[in-house]
Amino acid sequence: MARMGVMDAVVKVLEDEGVEVAFGVPGAAILPLYKALSKSRRIRHYSVRHEEGGTHAADGYARVTGRVGVNIGTSGPAGTNMITGLYTAMADSIPMVCITGQAPTGVLHKEAFQAVDIVEIARPVTKWAVQVKEPAQLVWTFREAFRIAREGRPGPVLVDLPLDVQRSPLEVDFDPRRDGPLPFERPAPGSGAIREALAMILAAERPILMPGGGVILAGASEELVELAEYLQVPVSPTYMGKGAIPEDHPLYMGTVGIQTSQRYANALFLESDLVVGIGNRWAERHTGDLDVYRGNRKFVHIDIDPRQIGRVFPPDLGIVSDAKLALRALLEAAWATTPPREPGPWVRRVEELRSTLLRRDDFDSAPVKPQRVFRELNEFFDEDTIFVTAIGLYQIFSGQFQKTYRPRHYLCCGQAGPLGWEVPACLGAKLGRPEKLVVGVVGDYSFQFLMEEVAVAAQYRVPYVLVMINNAYMGLIRQGELPYGMNFAVDLGYSGPESEYGIDHVGIMEAMGALGRRVRRPEEIRDALRWAVRASEERRVPALVEVMVERETNAAMGPSIDKIREYEPVLDRLPAAQAAEGS
Repeated sequence: MARMGVMDAVVKVLEDEGVEVAFGVPGAAILPLYKALSKSRRIRHYSVRHEEGGTHAADGYARVTGRVGVNIGTSGPAGTNMITGLYTAMADSIPMVCITGQAPTGVLHKEAFQAVDIVEIARPVTKWAVQVKEPAQLVWTFREAFRIAREGRPGPVLVDLPLDVQRSPLEVDFDPRRDGPLPFERPAPGSGAIREALAMILAAERPILMPGGGVILAGASEELVELAEYLQVPVSPTYMGKGAIPEDHPLYMGTVGIQTSQRYANALFLESDLVVGIGNRWAERHTGDLDVYRGNRKFVHIDIDPRQIGRVFPPDLGIVSDAKLALRALLEAAWATTPPREPGPWVRRVEELRSTLLRRDDFDSAPVKPQRVFRELNEFFDEDTIFVTAIGLYQIFSGQFQKTYRPRHYLCCGQAGPLGWEVPACLGAKLGRPEKLVVGVVGDYSFQFLMEEVAVAAQYRVPYVLVMINNAYMGLIRQGELPYGMNFAVDLGYSGPESEYGIDHVGIMEAMGALGRRVRRPEEIRDALRWAVRASEERRVPALVEVMVERETNAAMGPSIDKIREYEPVLDRLPAAQAAEGS
């Protein structure tokens, strides 16, 4: 029998669940856990500058590794600061366990210092939020927390620990060799449903496979590509599915949508007659007007969460299944039903539009156009680079122009879209995959939300590269053409020649022990990227390349949802020369 204190047992559970990295901010109400954590030789703790930053770092770590991210904080505002990160993880199905300290149970009803009902606050943005009131329940509560975070559609869990529970003198009998992580099953598809789905694919003239983030999470990219190649079906990943198929693959047909999309993908989609969605959500920025999106085409929806099927619109066939198991079952059914197919007119149509319905990215003018920045990124960095980006005009340009070739190599906070996410997510991604080059694509405004987390990477010698698309202009808000007559530039203090780039981002990086360089002309970008990679690795700190871009450049997004009906006839008659215009 192995008896130990309850907090020591909690740390043993974390170790046994595979935790190697944890983020957090120590505080009075969580110090007993930190004391036990200090004894661990397996778990490395990184003290972040803000609890929201800790959740985003844990998020980035989980996305690149597939493991459960862990973030720790004290009572009161520590937990409320985590809510944005919990929401982001919930929205994007990212497994995470957040641990908060709490005032002693005996004073929770007396308005004790920093006592807040964080469980009720976190409940809507977690798979499970729980306060442990009995020390003897700690071990199995944490076992259950990790099981829930991983099971089904992954997501975040919050465990709240009152101080008296952490301080309990109780010793528990715990030996991780005697038990282990709680098991769970991944749902497999019904054979009848798989046969029907395959029949629909074989009967269609212009079918599409549409993998979402669920394919990435399930590690099902190989099965996806193998099925597509065997049946010669084009693949259109959703934005969260970027990397599920290499973007230079002959069957890659681009990303459909009204923002992070390609023109040829939208045109091809409107010609399709069957869409097989796997682990996707039919998000509104993907579909636009549902009447046009659905059209006369049929839909199959495969998802691990039964509640997702039919949430946006009823599919012609719904299948509850883990993405990997479903794709494997479809592949095996295809082997038994039909010989390998040769590329037909539909595949040739994909090749035709992919090579003609393009946009320029070779601009040589100054100020730099954002499109040119992404051309440089695509040409300079190799297929093994991990890219991280968040939300804004720069992220929309990234979705339109940036190439991705491997799963878990393009990270974005898709549904929630919190500004500042990418800076701490880079920290988590680099710690999760230290052998990889991590590059964060940031906007000037987003960077300022959580830029303090750069100091964490500098302190712990975690190198990565940030590329800032700086128009100092709140570009996405302006592109929305909101009729409020506000002068955003003056409001932000960006007016006047003396402050053309807003605040001094290079100076901020250097003040935090990191590195920075500002670029004003397109021909300077490549050398600056080369410098940033070399200098970051040599100094073991983050390095920023700040590119001053044209203020008025808008991302060529699809029409607004109420006008998307006009999109189909326009695309049908759009000549290749016109498609290659310079927006």
